[in-house]
Amino acid sequence: MEQNVVNQGTGKRKTAVARVILKSGSGTITINKRKFEEYFPNPVHRMIIEIPLNVTQTKDKFDIKVNVKGGGLSGQAGAVRHGIARALLSCDPELKSKLRAHGLLTRDAREVERKKPGRPKARKRFQFSKR
Repeated sequence: MEQNVVNQGTGKRKTAVARVILKSGSGTITINKRKFEEYFPNPVHRMIIEIPLNVTQTKDKFDIKVNVKGGGLSGQAGAVRHGIARALLSCDPELKSKLRAHGLLTRDAREVERKKPGRPKARKRFQFSKR
């Protein structure tokens, strides 16, 4: 891996989109100009985001800057994870097999199903009354 190389990756999950920029550094993560722990107070979301770094053992090698918008915190965490995995791949193509084995390069295509007319939600029906 070369020094002072900037690598980018775009991650998506539900309606959230994350732009990730990797630079050589000490391992700080900044999300929307805020600290990682401040933006994602839930430890589960932080764990989700750190998965690609733990799999590739690059946690302390890169400074990560993220711009994320859309969706909720869970979707944003998934988008950031996807973006970090793609940025790591652009940095070092040899990591592809490790990232692919953990399913980190596949975009989770599940979206919210639209509400249908004549129903309270997408699939839920109103209570049936025989008489």
